[in-house]
Amino acid sequence: MALVPAKKTDPAAKPRPPNKPEGDKNLLFAWEGMDRSGKRVKGETPAADEATVRAELRRQGITPAKIRKKTQVGLGRKKIVSKDISVFSRQLATMMSAGVPLVQAFDIVGRGHDNPAMADLILSIKNDIQSGTALTLALAKHPLQFDELFCNLVEAGEQAGVLDTMLDKIATYKEKTESIKGKIKKALFYPAAVIIVAIVVTTVIMLFVIPQFKELFTSFGADLPAFTLLVINISNFMTEWWWGIGLALGAAGYSLAQSYKRSAKLREGVDRAMLRFPIIGPILHKAAIARFARTLSTMFAAGVPLVEALNSVSGATGSVVYSEAVLGMREKVATGQSLQLSMRQTDLFPHLVIQMTAIGEEAGSLDAMLSKVADFYEEEVDNAVDSLSSLLEPMIMVVIGGLVGSLVVAMYLPIFKMAATV
Repeated sequence: MALVPAKKTDPAAKPRPPNKPEGDKNLLFAWEGMDRSGKRVKGETPAADEATVRAELRRQGITPAKIRKKTQVGLGRKKIVSKDISVFSRQLATMMSAGVPLVQAFDIVGRGHDNPAMADLILSIKNDIQSGTALTLALAKHPLQFDELFCNLVEAGEQAGVLDTMLDKIATYKEKTESIKGKIKKALFYPAAVIIVAIVVTTVIMLFVIPQFKELFTSFGADLPAFTLLVINISNFMTEWWWGIGLALGAAGYSLAQSYKRSAKLREGVDRAMLRFPIIGPILHKAAIARFARTLSTMFAAGVPLVEALNSVSGATGSVVYSEAVLGMREKVATGQSLQLSMRQTDLFPHLVIQMTAIGEEAGSLDAMLSKVADFYEEEVDNAVDSLSSLLEPMIMVVIGGLVGSLVVAMYLPIFKMAATV
């Protein structure tokens, strides 16, 4: 029987800032020992050092016989992704709705999670809650997994005494957000994958097929058509300088990726270009509006003030352009301007969204109206992605067929010319 004892924090210890973890808990120790009944037990415990593990085992009545540092928590394990947080939110909401105490719910969800890194994270939060830390502060210690929006919603639920209801709203929000992200990835992945396949096929033909035809044509000693000579020259260049081309493309890709991470202007430029791109652009616009409406609706329904909510919403739109626009709206709303008027001045939101927002402000049901807007645009994104897939299939076949067909024609033109001469 394997026991995984949990490290308890001293309640008398001086509280630390919520965004800084308590000590280094990144070490994982494997141990073996004897419990009070003399039965041999073993397990694993995340802790700062070996002394902490020994103290915890003795507190639980286990005499340690062997303790060794195994690895770092999360090292070599699956990375915690947003889908893990979404599933965790739904599981915790279900547990709380069923009346399971918060600490027990964390324990059940953590020990049953498939991702060890996520399980360690959940159990670490459980330990903090057991020591008397509020759920909001325990979550805020892990800002990479639980952002400001998540923590604000949890805090609103704790303060209002409706944590179970708020967790259900958070779970629904995360599921909707993950769904819209999945649709965007689907819209972008298909054409990108086909372009990569087309490049690979063309490269293989240029490097291995064209040189065989070149040897054949050389043995004939006949003059070659201009188109055939162009393809052969390109093939010669690629065959001789393939390593240089590969290095240049790799260096260019790496430089572009680093520049994209470090340059806010480049990110904004790429984002604006993507929003203006035919077919893909309208889908990205609708997805950003759907995320804006869904996030603001969820936060407003939780009782978060509008100005504070807009600050969190700006980071949830998934678009640099919309994020900057929402921050500008926040400044105007803070000075007393209505939300619908500040939205109109951005020139990003459709008339339907502005009118629905205006009606919601006048009727005092802004959260309900924004929820309807989010539902509408999420369905629009879904339909647009399906239409895009249907439209791209024949277009991609034409492009690939034209590319490969041109190479084939270039290689057979000399054969047709010689046949005509004979």
